Amino acid sequence: MKEDTRKTPRVGLFVTCLVDLFRPTVGFAAVKLMEEAGCTVEVPMAQTCCGQPAYNSGDREDAAAIARQTIEAFEGFDYVVAPSGSCAGMLKKHYPTLLKGTAWESRADAFSGRVHELVSFLVDVLGVTAVPAAHRGSVTYHDSCSGLRELNVQKQPRKLLATVEGLDLKEMANPDVCCGFGGTFCVKYPDISNKIVEEKTASIAAAGAETLLAGDLGCLMNMAGKLHRQGSRIKVRHVAEVLAGMDDTPAIGGGGR
Repeated sequence: MKEDTRKTPRVGLFVTCLVDLFRPTVGFAAVKLMEEAGCTVEVPMAQTCCGQPAYNSGDREDAAAIARQTIEAFEGFDYVVAPSGSCAGMLKKHYPTLLKGTAWESRADAFSGRVHELVSFLVDVLGVTAVPAAHRGSVTYHDSCSGLRELNVQKQPRKLLATVEGLDLKEMANPDVCCGFGGTFCVKYPDISNKIVEEKTASIAAAGAETLLAGDLGCLMNMAGKLHRQGSRIKVRHVAEVLAGMDDTPAIGGGGR
């Protein structure tokens, strides 16, 4: 009998600030999905924010300091995975630019090559084609800006959602249109942000689905908040929770009350 010499992937989970502080179940779902796919998953305690708020506000010095700390915390892992297109985009696309021309340039480039968004990692790297989950009801899916435009995450979540028993995917008219959150954008331009999310929730409601899914908690919290204020009964969840079969917890923002 031939010995199996395949290496078990060692993954460092970048939890993200919002998951850590507001929705830990997303982190647990991410761990479950990757472990079921054959990975060893660890959560480095030294991790903090990805540095995106500082970066987007023009504070490159502090953003670079955060980048160096993050790179150091995750060195030694085969892969670095985040359940967020926004944070994964910062780690993968912006760290190399931020640290270009410094002593950390080569380390940033090597780090970038190991970073992946969660669902993209499952499908594109691990080759996962189905999940053993069930969800009774209809869902619609929002493509977050960073995940879609920086990391090309679009087909992967839909591929896995199609294998969830009982799930009915109802696409909204414009799934790739921004929700209006944009990190610090919603703070700098609240009136514009509110107008954008109003148009987004109208599109969500028109899809006729019971639950809204996405892969970025910032987007989800923004849309959930608006839906709740509008009196909508549409539930809001991170896609990882449904794919991991962990959708028995309260929805984000009290949707469905």
